[in-house]
Amino acid sequence: MTPVNRVGVLAHPTRPQTAPIAEQIAHSLEAQGIDVWLLTNWKPEEAIERMPGTEMVIAIGGDGAMLRSARVCAPFAVPVLGVNMGHLGFLTEIQGPEAWDAAMRELLDERYWVEKRMMIDVSVWRDGVQIECGEALNEAVIGRGNVTRLVRVQVIIDGEWATTYTADGLIIATATGSTAYALAAGGPILPPELRNILIVPVAPHLSLDRPMVLPEGAVVDVIVSEQTHSDTVVAVDGELLTPLTVGDRVTIQASEHISRFIRLREPTYFYRSLLDRLEPQVIQPPAPVSRVE
Repeated sequence: MTPVNRVGVLAHPTRPQTAPIAEQIAHSLEAQGIDVWLLTNWKPEEAIERMPGTEMVIAIGGDGAMLRSARVCAPFAVPVLGVNMGHLGFLTEIQGPEAWDAAMRELLDERYWVEKRMMIDVSVWRDGVQIECGEALNEAVIGRGNVTRLVRVQVIIDGEWATTYTADGLIIATATGSTAYALAAGGPILPPELRNILIVPVAPHLSLDRPMVLPEGAVVDVIVSEQTHSDTVVAVDGELLTPLTVGDRVTIQASEHISRFIRLREPTYFYRSLLDRLEPQVIQPPAPVSRVE
């Protein structure tokens, strides 16, 4: 590791309560002689302008803050350190502002490692013209809008028709996204270092109801079928990308960019962190059972 000289601090732009914590963290870094820039109520283009020369970004909030920060940092290969102020904070590393001082000592002593996670590119095509594009760390979701009707979409994998889904929606996720919406929809858990694309239908009706795990190089096309009679949209990481119409094609494939997260815990942290959230009622492991011969 090399010493960190320039750090960005990003509060959650829609959660004002994160701004004071972001300011405190920025001041503590400046007191150590580090060049710091700070944004509280920000838009992606404002953060992007400050990225050149930045060596680390600290995101204040929960998983939403991590997703926002990862998307602006990935093109510049800048790693993100998360300070949790949300409900879940599965992607964050520091579990609360009160743990910041201890974490800063580890950062300054260069006792951390960088975890790399795959992202996906999402592009929307209408009549052969690209009308929208975006990147996702978790997932792209093609689903219904406000009308409570099913959507019908065709799925093409690497240029070959695979199946047609009639469902509430279709999730195309990364390994990171496998523990988000895809998990709630019955998908498998993939460790974050895997570079796979996961397809999970949401409440499928008379359709394939099993998730599919594809290799990193797969290209997935999702086409809105003529039999769809409800408003259809595509969202990336929970944010609306664009409404869709019949015949629109959404193409999903691995991105050339990679998200990087600063980790202070051991590389085996993932499973323990996940199980602690899935089984919060388990306070400590049970005592070993003694056997009497």
